Amino acid sequence: MNSRSKKQQRIWFPLAVALASLAVTLSLGAQVQTQTKTSVGYPTTDIQVDRAKVVLVDGNDLVVKTEQGKLVHFANIPESARATVDGQELSIHDLKPGMMLQRTITTTTTPEMITTAKRVKGTVWQINPPESVVLTLENGKNQQFKIPKGTKFTVDGQPTDA
Repeated sequence: MNSRSKKQQRIWFPLAVALASLAVTLSLGAQVQTQTKTSVGYPTTDIQVDRAKVVLVDGNDLVVKTEQGKLVHFANIPESARATVDGQELSIHDLKPGMMLQRTITTTTTPEMITTAKRVKGTVWQINPPESVVLTLENGKNQQFKIPKGTKFTVDGQPTDA
């Protein structure tokens, strides 16, 4: 064998190995196809209104009595905090016993449903209903899959469960 043939072998052999590896990787990746879909639902709004009467103001501490009769202590209220009473913005130092306070908390929640579908082509090799199934894939290798609750399979064109 001449030196030119050996040189060509050294160039072509690694290239052939790389192409073969790529083909195996692509065939393995094609065995299980995953598709994820996200859908957004209608937002819901929850409004909570708390009312309380000022009982005590001491420096930056505030004690109020809720509509349920519970005393609540708020310690170290910042100077920048404001409460609107009768249309006026008041600081902690402007509040007086007997004043009524109201706090409105609005929470908006937008539900999101994420659905992941996996498509697998293979022949059932073993099944352990309803937990798992082992399939022989198109590449001849067996692979185990956990079966999520409520999963439906299509066998010979007909929907079925494990």
